[in-house]
Amino acid sequence: MPSPIKFGTDGWRGVIAEDFTFDNVARVALATANYFKRHKKIKNGIVVGYDSRFLSKEFAEKTAEVLANRGIRVIISDKISSTPMVSLLTKKLNAAGGVVITASHNPAKYNGFKIKGDFGGPAHPEMIDKVERELKKVLKSKIVQKRSFQELAAKGIIQKKDFTQEYVDDVKAKLDIPLIQQSGIKIAYDAMYGAGQGVLEKILPVEVALRQSFNPSFGGSHPEPLPHHLKELADTVVQKQCDIGIATDGDADRIGASDEKGNFVDSHRIFALLLKYLVERKRWTGEVAKSFSVSHIINKMCQKYQLVLHETPIGFKYLCRLMTDRDILIAAEESGGLGVKGHLPERDGVYIGLLICEIMATRKMKLSALVEELMQEFGWHYFNRYDAHLTEKEKQRILKAYTRGVQTLGDFPVERVETKDGFKLFVDYGWTLVRASGTEPLIRFYAESDSPEKVEALLQAARGIS
Repeated sequence: MPSPIKFGTDGWRGVIAEDFTFDNVARVALATANYFKRHKKIKNGIVVGYDSRFLSKEFAEKTAEVLANRGIRVIISDKISSTPMVSLLTKKLNAAGGVVITASHNPAKYNGFKIKGDFGGPAHPEMIDKVERELKKVLKSKIVQKRSFQELAAKGIIQKKDFTQEYVDDVKAKLDIPLIQQSGIKIAYDAMYGAGQGVLEKILPVEVALRQSFNPSFGGSHPEPLPHHLKELADTVVQKQCDIGIATDGDADRIGASDEKGNFVDSHRIFALLLKYLVERKRWTGEVAKSFSVSHIINKMCQKYQLVLHETPIGFKYLCRLMTDRDILIAAEESGGLGVKGHLPERDGVYIGLLICEIMATRKMKLSALVEELMQEFGWHYFNRYDAHLTEKEKQRILKAYTRGVQTLGDFPVERVETKDGFKLFVDYGWTLVRASGTEPLIRFYAESDSPEKVEALLQAARGIS
């Protein structure tokens, strides 16, 4: 009997050779084919890409083989490709949908299967529900493939395409690359051995490039752009006197940044910097969307700018839903995924990194000065997250404790609780969020307050409840 296959906050993910096997990938691919077979754009095919993980190329070819055996034209990347590339090509080719073989920021033992809509972003929740319904039918039947990948490619049903150049040309057309070049900004870029390797350099000269080779183990680290994974980038920025450090995750849809002093600039501050720039300098209009775990500095900014603010459960698929349905100026999640009007209803680490450079060049300011200006205007906001790897029994015990109710977090009385996604406990000048991860067997603890010390105190208190 096959291992359970369940889609989480962003696609299906599993441990390679345990859950994520060729047989299971074929099952998910067939369910995906059965769903898209009825799509009005299916004659234009489905786009398939893959990241730099172990066997990603082979899993992508298996996916393409299954789709093509169902009579669906497949456009597959000719090399490692980022998630934003697949989303872009899906939209530009007017394809019915897209598939990316990636586990994004997860550890090296994982791989995954992301589905994209014809609009160029994560499949909406109701689309995933339909794929899962198809999957239930597929699990009861035997999969028979009449023709191999090679045979289907020879017949032209599967076609290889250069996704990278299409993406590079698109980004160059949307950002003021000449202005960034003329400003002389020195960039250090850390691809974290992920799908962004070699990409940013095709758009703009890079002073220093880190972790740009094929390394499916990610050098023993996680390809997640968080401070403890980016020490080399921070040190390099200072040593080489760079103006900014940019890091992208395993499939290059998330970003982490370092200012010229080597200080980590988290996604909350990036979100706020972008919002300020788009409204005050570009004079763009629209609504704003953020995930449940994103900084409340965004609430303050939306109040000042008189912008409608939407708050969603965690997972970019919910933000994408808003971006395709409404006039969203910018949407972002806590984990480094940001989408901006005029590009894609999708996260894109390389695009956002270059947009930060455009802000620096336009304002003629260092990144640290931009952050300082922002905090002086809207108040200092500090954030941190702790991921606790637990057994299922331990996880359920903690969640039950929060379900019963929590009155205090250490010395801080709980003023109110919100349960849109997990348990968000508000205290004076701060909050803590406790929720089970949708992609890994762990519980995430988030906290925000007006000082780093209070953030750590809130996290410690939240972790101690069980």
